[in-house]
Amino acid sequence: MIAPLTGFPPTQCRRLIIKVGSALLVAPDGAVHRAWVESLVAEIAERRAQGQQIVIVSSGAIALGARRLALPKGGRATLEDAQAAAAIGQIALSQVWADLLGRHGIAAAQMLVTLGDLEDRRRYLNAAATLDRLIGLGAVPVVNENDSVATEEIRFGDNDRLAARIGQAARADAVVLLSDIDGLYTANPHSDPTATLIPLVETIDARILAMADARSASGMGSGGMVSKLQAARIATGAGTHLAIISGRIDAPLAHWQASGRGTIFRAARRRGARKDWLAGRLTVKGHLTVDAGAAAALRGGRSLLPAGITASQGRYARGDVIDITGPDGAVIARGLAQYDSQDAERIIGRRSEEVAALLGGAVRAAMVHRDHMVLL
Repeated sequence: MIAPLTGFPPTQCRRLIIKVGSALLVAPDGAVHRAWVESLVAEIAERRAQGQQIVIVSSGAIALGARRLALPKGGRATLEDAQAAAAIGQIALSQVWADLLGRHGIAAAQMLVTLGDLEDRRRYLNAAATLDRLIGLGAVPVVNENDSVATEEIRFGDNDRLAARIGQAARADAVVLLSDIDGLYTANPHSDPTATLIPLVETIDARILAMADARSASGMGSGGMVSKLQAARIATGAGTHLAIISGRIDAPLAHWQASGRGTIFRAARRRGARKDWLAGRLTVKGHLTVDAGAAAALRGGRSLLPAGITASQGRYARGDVIDITGPDGAVIARGLAQYDSQDAERIIGRRSEEVAALLGGAVRAAMVHRDHMVLL
């Protein structure tokens, strides 16, 4: 089952997202690993010649900028330092990609996005349209989070999850996370010699999540295995395969295709663009808790009625995205609220005829309609 996916070859994968981590691009002294990037770009050029469309999600701006500004702790001592380093480093980063891709006759297109660009539906569609047009014109989009304006409250925080969201927006077939580790292990391989590599993950369940380690092996990046599993959930939930492979070797894609060493998370069935976007969101405005009967009804494809709700948290308006949790506290669905939080608090636990009496006039049939809901 793994062989047809290994390497995500151009003949089987029309559109591919490649995420490159900071530790692979930038040495501890702040210099670019130029020879390694050249080997990757040569692979990208070869794949494009075979018909594969590629988007690069590139880290490294803060690390590059910190060197030029002589900032401590790699530019991550304070938010202000990180923003300043990103503003300087993004220019250097885009120059590297533009120069090396240009040598192969490929135009590089810079796209800087924020969390809000992909969480807001209209802005998400604009980003998706831009990506599609650039790819159609033969360019290679190079995407990064706009760290010069991002804050702790409104940011992805790591490019693993950004790559997965870009995979959604681009309707990609697969996402590859080039990392300083060659896949998901049963335990942290740096501290447990008995840890073994898991080649294929069909379902990201509690057992898989328990294997994650939040630390970044290099200390340079912002992610770890936790962020990679979050990215895998986003990507696979949108019908996109995701792979974690080692980037600590020249021509990493060819090495992976030859060796098969890495972890592949197999895509689930696509649910439609709007529901995929809903499922992949990283922020919500509120939470509804439901009883066991309502949870079972949701899993059976029903809408959420006020009668099955036991609690409402957060402040949200009609049309905002909210999560729905079961009696055990686990999130089971996400959808668009049909009532604002003030009305929701008045009608939870009430039957339809009671809702009409409480609110007066015509009422909506559901708190969250199944057409605007996705199971998680």
